[in-house]
Amino acid sequence: MAFLALEGLTKRFGPYLAVDGLELTVGQGEFVSLLGPSGCGKTTTLQMIAGFVEPSAGRILLGGQDLAGVAPNRRGLGIVFQSYALFPHMTAAENVAFGLEMRRVPRAEREARVREALALVGLAGFEDRFPRRLSGGQQQRVALARALVIRPEILLLDEPLSNLDAKLREEMQIELRQIQRRLGTTTVLVTHDQGEAMALSDRIAVMNRGRIEQVAPPHEAYERPATPFVASFLGKTNLLAGLVRDGADGPVFVLDGFALPAHGAAPGPAIATVRPERIAFADAGAGLAGTVAARVFQGSHWMLSVETAAGTVLVIRQNTGAEMPREGAAVGLTWSPQDMAVRRAEP
Repeated sequence: MAFLALEGLTKRFGPYLAVDGLELTVGQGEFVSLLGPSGCGKTTTLQMIAGFVEPSAGRILLGGQDLAGVAPNRRGLGIVFQSYALFPHMTAAENVAFGLEMRRVPRAEREARVREALALVGLAGFEDRFPRRLSGGQQQRVALARALVIRPEILLLDEPLSNLDAKLREEMQIELRQIQRRLGTTTVLVTHDQGEAMALSDRIAVMNRGRIEQVAPPHEAYERPATPFVASFLGKTNLLAGLVRDGADGPVFVLDGFALPAHGAAPGPAIATVRPERIAFADAGAGLAGTVAARVFQGSHWMLSVETAAGTVLVIRQNTGAEMPREGAAVGLTWSPQDMAVRRAEP
């Protein structure tokens, strides 16, 4: 049985349908991310789990118990907000202890658990610091310690790293994942950052317009996206319009004279999705013909924009020290059939 289950979860704000019949299960100890663009319903879903927003329909089950009518402070959840929501007049230790005080935990136990929680997030010795004397990363750690100290059944994270700079955000992703694995706390993260979701999650639920389009481990969702939206949102991808035809050995996807096997695809207009790092350069006259319009060096890799008869194709190649085609060069593009997903084009 799932530890957390969302069954037909729906939320309407007047005529606006924010969350549309959501179905999701989360196992005990699992880290699941709700990933999607602004307005897709992910934060509203988290707020319904937390009890801050009442569902219009559907159920939220925690350990088999329906949470309908259960107050937020009775759900046993730890929550970290985007703004951290620390009390400015309280020290780090007092902020972390607040939830324990509300639960009337004895003082000696409370102090021991606060020290343990702050040490867990790397803030031992910072007990007497006020938020104004803490960096953004340190404030985020205090907020995380405050959520964990109550030993929640589920940890809810609402864009907790979005206010940090890029380098610190990457460091905190590693630390957050290590802490979650060490404690085994069931965790649901809301984020619009694809890299963050893939780095942290056991599974990703990709949301669009109030619905989940795919739930899968990060690698599977990236390599085998279920829909064109997932393919385009979860990392960079190329959408190539072509035609599936019957070939001697089965269906083939044809693109401006370049053909590749497309096993299982139905004949007719089709869209192929290909990740830019899976595209290689071939000699001019082979593969899909194109001309390099721009190239950008980014240290570990090159990004090249190639104009073709099928439109602009993005190519990413690792920096091996080899010379890349220059702007204006005629090139051929090729990729493996296994790196291409082909779907019928929408009418």
